[in-house]
Amino acid sequence: MISRIGALSAFVVSALVPSIVQAKDTPLPPPYEGIYQPQGVDEVGLWKDDDESERALINSPIVIRDEALNAYLKEILCEAVGPDRCGSARIYVLREPIFNATMSPNGTMRVFSGLLLRVRSEAELAAVLGHEFGHFEKRHSLNRFKSLRSGTDLLSWAGLLASMSPSYQTRSSFQNLQLSVYGNLYRFNRDQEREADLLGLSYLNDSNLRPQAASEVWLNLIGEHEASAKMRGLKKPRFDRIAFTASHPPQAERAEYLDDLAAPEGAERDDGADRYRAALAKWLPEFLNDQIRLNDFGASEYIINALAEKGWTADLWFARGELFRLRGNQRDLTNAANFYREAITLRPEMAEAHRGLGLSLMKTGRRIEAQAALRQYLFLKPDASDAKMIGMMVPKEKTE
Repeated sequence: MISRIGALSAFVVSALVPSIVQAKDTPLPPPYEGIYQPQGVDEVGLWKDDDESERALINSPIVIRDEALNAYLKEILCEAVGPDRCGSARIYVLREPIFNATMSPNGTMRVFSGLLLRVRSEAELAAVLGHEFGHFEKRHSLNRFKSLRSGTDLLSWAGLLASMSPSYQTRSSFQNLQLSVYGNLYRFNRDQEREADLLGLSYLNDSNLRPQAASEVWLNLIGEHEASAKMRGLKKPRFDRIAFTASHPPQAERAEYLDDLAAPEGAERDDGADRYRAALAKWLPEFLNDQIRLNDFGASEYIINALAEKGWTADLWFARGELFRLRGNQRDLTNAANFYREAITLRPEMAEAHRGLGLSLMKTGRRIEAQAALRQYLFLKPDASDAKMIGMMVPKEKTE
């Protein structure tokens, strides 16, 4: 037991060291070598799997088929990494309300709608896309595949040999070997994440966008996680610590070294926040609705309030009304009714806001006001999918 604890401590310390060493300076983007072609059986097999996955992705129901949105994201990627590099990427936007983006060895980039909801500018999105392109350019997926296979092969043979000599010392040695192999695999992933962080930042430093946005991405995510934990009555997360089995550096660490290494002269560059809001306006209500359905009140409220820093819109007031109405406490319903009214003031023709107002008022016992709001909903949207259900809640007005 003592030897295992000692080994665990050694690997935790070794996992933290690269963050100090690698964060001393950000590398310049390497010369672009063109589209990489797979070499050998392993790589050809991995590329084949990626090609099959992309073919399935094309027909997936969660893919958002919006040519204008795709073209806009490709433009941001090109602004971040340069036109020569971005030509090797094919972007797919997935309707998934989580913060994520990935890039496969064959050039398939997946951007999740939850990421688009959370970033606040072109520069912040460019930081994340540049990070993922850094993984692609360094062929990290391939290297992880080879490392994982080598490690598991080693453990398979070691396990076989240990079973042939089942002494206490042999079992203890095998357990320590397991700890060593898995610890190095997790550390390998963390080192790759830091390398992609720094390469992504080097793209931004060399672009026309504000590189300080890379750090702000992680600061915003920290704020969201803290808000989520606080609302659920949980202990505040420790973002300065890293678990032994974590595959990514701590968020606080990433925010710190990305801020330190952002080019100071880039602080006054445009971040494209206004352009980003305009480009996402069409999809914002849908993405907000997906987020609210996650049933994470603290995180959703944090995101809505962050989006409202530039001014409250009808869509944001409506989303806030939905958030409070769905939680359903009496005080929440009263607040929700007020938020729906704010949305209606800004956009009187917003049918869904009248619906939310009516349902909130109905549950607080204000039937006359509720029925008036629901009638207006049916007037504005007579072909609504729930028209019959809502109609049962609204008696027909008497006529002379």
